[in-house]
Amino acid sequence: MRLRRLVVAVHRDVGYFFAGLTVLYAISGVAVNHMADWNPSYRLEKSQHQVGVVPEGTAAEQGREVARRLGIDAEPMSSVRVGPGLLKVFFEDRTLTVSLPTGEVEDERRARRFFLYEVNFLHLNKGKGWWTWFADAYAVGLALLAVTGLFILPGRKGLSGRGKWLVGAGLLAPLLYLVFFR
Repeated sequence: MRLRRLVVAVHRDVGYFFAGLTVLYAISGVAVNHMADWNPSYRLEKSQHQVGVVPEGTAAEQGREVARRLGIDAEPMSSVRVGPGLLKVFFEDRTLTVSLPTGEVEDERRARRFFLYEVNFLHLNKGKGWWTWFADAYAVGLALLAVTGLFILPGRKGLSGRGKWLVGAGLLAPLLYLVFFR
């Protein structure tokens, strides 16, 4: 009976310690699962502008001229011709697509999504460094929660009863997905 009390205590304390992070990772997990439908970290805003015909020159010169005409103070990071009469001008959080013959500009700005950017930054381990070690400890903690959780309830409601069927179903679901959909 002493071992069971230890299992319950470990499960409870590890669960409390990682509860907040688990909620954040769950929110981020749902967001990044749907990256094909939207960008969970950034909001994209598009607008159209007219700058007139851009004079001949290098891509860099033309990019600076378009930025000047739009009143953008920042120096472009780069400017690249991507096709006949089509120029892309890149800034840190902004991209201009310029039709050189017509002077039409598609201005695409990228802004961080409040809260989701930071949570995705953690979940996707973009910070590296010590966060990698903390995230590894979190993964081990989740495994510990799963294992200790198996032994909390005794009898028919626990692992020796319906628990074994639920654990089996939980293991079978990803295996079936891999067999039939991969």
